[in-house]
Amino acid sequence: MSRIPQSSSSRSPLKAPTTPVKSRGAAPASRIRTQSTRSATPTKLSSKPAVSAAPTQDPAPATLSIKEAIALRRAEAKKAQTKLASGGPNDFISLENASPVPVDKQEEEDILGRWSVRETIERARSTGSLNLATRSLPCIPSALFEIHLGITPDPLKSVPNEPSLPPSAPSDAPRRGGKRDNPAWFEAQDLQVLKIWNNEIVEVQHEISLFGSLKTVDLHQNKIASLPSSFGDLTSLTSLDLSRNALTSLPTNLFALPELTTLNISNNALTSLPFNAPFTSHNNNAKAKQAIGGSFFTPTITRATSPLPCLLILNASHNKISADAIDLEFPKTLTKVDLSDNPLGFGKSRCRSLLQKLGGLPKLKELRFESAEIGDDAFPSSLFSSTPFPSIRILDLGQTRVTPDAVKDALKGMKQEISYDITTEDPPEGVARVIVGKQIIKEAWEIELERREKARRAKHADFGDDWDSQPKSNGGTRANSGASGGESSVSRPTIMQEPRGEVVKEAWELEAEQGLLTEGGKRRARAAAVAAAANESKSQPALGIGRPTLDHSPKSSTSGFSLTNPQYYSEATRTLTLPPSCPPTKSPAHARAFSLAAPSSFSSLSLRTTDIAVPPPTLPLSVIIAQPFAHTLKVLILVNRRLDKSFFLPPFVDGHADFLPNLEELNLEGCGLADLITVTRSNSSTGTVTPPRSSEMILPLIAKLFPSLRTLNLSHNALTSMSLTTDALSGLILSAPGRNGLKHLRLRGNAISGLEGFQGLAESFKGNRQVPEWHLDELDIRDNEIGKLPPELGLLPMDVFLVDGNTFRIPQRRVWEREGTKGLLSWLRGRIE
Repeated sequence: MSRIPQSSSSRSPLKAPTTPVKSRGAAPASRIRTQSTRSATPTKLSSKPAVSAAPTQDPAPATLSIKEAIALRRAEAKKAQTKLASGGPNDFISLENASPVPVDKQEEEDILGRWSVRETIERARSTGSLNLATRSLPCIPSALFEIHLGITPDPLKSVPNEPSLPPSAPSDAPRRGGKRDNPAWFEAQDLQVLKIWNNEIVEVQHEISLFGSLKTVDLHQNKIASLPSSFGDLTSLTSLDLSRNALTSLPTNLFALPELTTLNISNNALTSLPFNAPFTSHNNNAKAKQAIGGSFFTPTITRATSPLPCLLILNASHNKISADAIDLEFPKTLTKVDLSDNPLGFGKSRCRSLLQKLGGLPKLKELRFESAEIGDDAFPSSLFSSTPFPSIRILDLGQTRVTPDAVKDALKGMKQEISYDITTEDPPEGVARVIVGKQIIKEAWEIELERREKARRAKHADFGDDWDSQPKSNGGTRANSGASGGESSVSRPTIMQEPRGEVVKEAWELEAEQGLLTEGGKRRARAAAVAAAANESKSQPALGIGRPTLDHSPKSSTSGFSLTNPQYYSEATRTLTLPPSCPPTKSPAHARAFSLAAPSSFSSLSLRTTDIAVPPPTLPLSVIIAQPFAHTLKVLILVNRRLDKSFFLPPFVDGHADFLPNLEELNLEGCGLADLITVTRSNSSTGTVTPPRSSEMILPLIAKLFPSLRTLNLSHNALTSMSLTTDALSGLILSAPGRNGLKHLRLRGNAISGLEGFQGLAESFKGNRQVPEWHLDELDIRDNEIGKLPPELGLLPMDVFLVDGNTFRIPQRRVWEREGTKGLLSWLRGRIE
């Protein structure tokens, strides 16, 4: 193709008036990309701006937005240019407006800052994807065929005068943010994605079929009335969107596309769905002739042998399709079908055949007939001879004449559970949602509330009609409004039955029954619990001495308190959780101090009477080892137990303290523990439980008590760097004969200011030495007072190292936020001299 050489100057004869706009971030006037060169014969005529003939506009107000300012300038320039051009080529207002050379019409600058149409088409050669949406195009630009295929399409009847696009910029002209030269022929990509939606396209060139590699075509929201028959030659199409057009029919071969998976033809004027049209005898005899192109290298077109064999989604809603005009040869691969708002027809047997065919699709999950002309006659009770809709999830019959009773009779053979509740969430697996009548969308909590209400009413209905006439449990009576007046009170015990379900009482009801609504009642209950615990300890003098036995006396069960209660111990996870406790607060009215034997105040919502019998020490180990699950316990949770910050231990046997041999996790978070912990040991000679107390370092004591420990949580306590000595950490973290070694150590929210103990451990890893006793994977020291991270910590082989919330400045936060633990440890290793 050759093109007449253009003028050396492509500058517009008029310049937009420089209206002062004070809008922040407004685009400069030089944003318009035009090519200009110096005139060969410079004269005075071209030295002055041509805008002198245009009327002067008032300055734009300072409150204009960027888009408004750009639009105002463009309108002023266009108005001045139109007024000047209306006077003819020789009708000049003055000689200043004369131009010695013809001027080409320039394409307007896109308000969204997009590339021009020609430049977008040229760049698509490198990407294989073209997006010309919302460009007000009357047709697919001929430049697309010229640039990508090297052909000129035939002119369209609907667009006799296609607007010409400006020529390409010279190769030496600068371009925005990219390459200057077009890709070579061997670097060009075949066009695979074509999006020209929301334009003014009425007709499509038949040469579109020459783009044989197209996989996605989006032409929705145009004015297309018909498609060329060659459109069905795009056999590589996988997604086609023709919605919101004016189509009355589709090309026959469109239903023989072998790879199409998504077809959207909604909001058109279609009257039929001829799936089987390409496979009739007439079409088989007249096989497609490759009349377009005329090239020897025209690719062979291979069509499917059945209607759309790969189709998954079909949207044909908002058309004029009747049930009689639908071929029932549906693809077996369909998962979603939408025929909403179509005049399918009332009282037609074809509707029943349509539903029977759709009901037999094995993969259909969503079927919609919303606002379609369909009624109960399409759902007879004998509609389906076998299991209908084996994979259906949503069947939408909303706003139709179908009634729920007809649907229930027709779908009684479904294997899924049918739900008529409409929510914004997808139905769960194994449930088919059927929408009938007017749609009332509910939240999930509303449906759950209705379900519980129905269950409650059904349970009360099982007790008989005279349930309300039965006496209350506290001796009161209810009015028997439904019973006959002659019924005697003797018959009431025979009507009263045991409730089938467990009656769940509120916390305040339990407190009222036990007399715990007053402070005096609470004190009496605490005194009784302490007395019961003391009696139990006296009756079992061997409590806490030596190893616990699995055989316990029946007295422990009669005392009303046992840690084997499910509210404390979980057999499934082998976890023991003791209730939290806090020291009593003094009353503002007086300064009397209450005993620390049990809490002085309880929450009326969370009070459990058995909690006051739990020993107050943070770790009542002497009581725990006496339980039958002591030898199998794996997790011990003692969170927020601050009432008595001490450990109550049994005496060691031969210096060993293997009391919980299988304990793997100990959680002491929020207990207010310090470096020194108060220890109380039971006296084996006298059997007393309150001997004198002593103080011991907490970390060595935990390492000695629990040799199998793998996870230790001491977050939000009062530990300092004095506890984190090298010896204490070595005995706790490193494995040894009879000790597994820690894998997770959490020290968040303490008062730690230095990590010298960990620095001493890191010395063992210098020189790339391996330490097989080291198993620690996680170390959490967040929210402490650490002012410096020793570089030697980078030698420690850890997967998780959390340091946020400390006072050190080096390294910067971005080191671990961007690269995580590995980046932080690597940075620290790099600082070692």
